[in-house]
Amino acid sequence: MADVEYIKGIRRALHQNPELGGEEWETSKRIQQELEGAGIPFKTGFAKTGVLGIIEGGKKGGTVALRADIDALPISEKADVDFKSKVDGKMHACGHDAHTSMLLGTAFRLQEMKDELPGRVLLVFQPNEESTPIGGARPMMEDGVFSEYKPDVIFGQHVWPDLPVGQIGVRDKEMMAASDRLSFTIKGEGGHASMPHQGKDAIVIAAEFISSLQSIVSRNTNPLDSAVITIGTISGGYRYNVIADHVELNGTVRTYSKKAKETVKRRIANLVKGFEVAYEVTIDFDYIEGYDATVNTPEWSELVRSSAAGLLGEKALPDVSPSMAGEDFSRFLTEIPGAFYWLGCAKEGEESPKPLHDPEFFFNEDALEIGIDAMVDVTVNALRKLQVRQ
Repeated sequence: MADVEYIKGIRRALHQNPELGGEEWETSKRIQQELEGAGIPFKTGFAKTGVLGIIEGGKKGGTVALRADIDALPISEKADVDFKSKVDGKMHACGHDAHTSMLLGTAFRLQEMKDELPGRVLLVFQPNEESTPIGGARPMMEDGVFSEYKPDVIFGQHVWPDLPVGQIGVRDKEMMAASDRLSFTIKGEGGHASMPHQGKDAIVIAAEFISSLQSIVSRNTNPLDSAVITIGTISGGYRYNVIADHVELNGTVRTYSKKAKETVKRRIANLVKGFEVAYEVTIDFDYIEGYDATVNTPEWSELVRSSAAGLLGEKALPDVSPSMAGEDFSRFLTEIPGAFYWLGCAKEGEESPKPLHDPEFFFNEDALEIGIDAMVDVTVNALRKLQVRQ
């Protein structure tokens, strides 16, 4: 059995050598080397860099899948650690290096006890999680990752800096939001800044348009159905004394319910039409549907809860609110029952831990062993539950 220090070494090596989605060739090679060294059969070629490890238990039973994402983000690291990223502009700022190493640690443990396992465990190392709307989950399934062995249940674990080490967050329903993209190009008419009546100022129109977008959430969606519309980038204009003839806006929509999503989508389309008429401009609009909402299957989230309570005690399971962040694991959950849960990883003594996707994000490595123990217990308990059903 590989010890925690060995797993920590894997995590730090991955952290120093981050690879973006679709480029995880060396990360994939390292995963394959570790599985081969542990005597765990595997298959490759799923979504280019994805890997599927297969542990056959010694007894008949069901099939449990465990997923870890393996890609990094285009962020320059600012965290003060000895194993800082060696690649300029790339960083494991979402903890996928920890996810990968913990799944490997879980695989080593399960492989050692495979003769006693009642069923099969699939180890899903997924690329491209950060690349919405395509992602890596759907391409892996399209490439046949589950064509030979269809899981009865799938679990995903994500490090969570909002929780301290030793706590696990899980919900019976929504965990993460649907994540969609927006893009607008407002096409007005340029002119001299001193003569605005001769042009159609795309910047003024954009300002009012952005404010109107926010009224969709406050006045069109049910207050009990969470929704967020954010414009993240604005680009337009040439010079201080020139009326801009076009402005480009890019943003995102986050929702939990399909009803709220459809309401937002419909109202944005209507708003675009209204602004075109009111301001006599053209607005090119694109709504790109991304990841679905990550919604747990109640019976399997309860299994995560009971497993974590047995491992860490009831106090380790605080009530948590869902996050409006998106997650590609949702694509698996649309086809397979399962649960997604959060692993506390906050830096000890830090009152306001840096969030995921922050250049100073810090993963507390004290969470590694807890994450492995939790995933092992969840897997074994799920296999036993499936065995009873047969």
